[in-house]
Amino acid sequence: MSLGKLFKSIFTGTGADQPVAAEPESYKNLQIEAEPIYEDGKYRTAGYISGERNGEVRRVRFIRADQHGDQQAAIDHSLAKARQIIDEQGAALLDKSHL
Repeated sequence: MSLGKLFKSIFTGTGADQPVAAEPESYKNLQIEAEPIYEDGKYRTAGYISGERNGEVRRVRFIRADQHGDQQAAIDHSLAKARQIIDEQGAALLDKSHL
């Protein structure tokens, strides 16, 4: 580890609390961005659903209690959870600030 990286990790943390972003996915005319949150050594299911509503692009955050030890499993679960939310609520979910 370089000296610069060492000081950065000491003063800013290791990035453990930073979200992990994945490639966006389209589903039923909406965009899903899986963005699990790394907390306490695990990844929490989270992300964004966005789309156009009443001529305005809206982006709604979702966070769930589900945790995963593997980053890719958390991304896959976040995408699946977002699809489920879209199936249950449709485009009306864009009228909310968070889910």
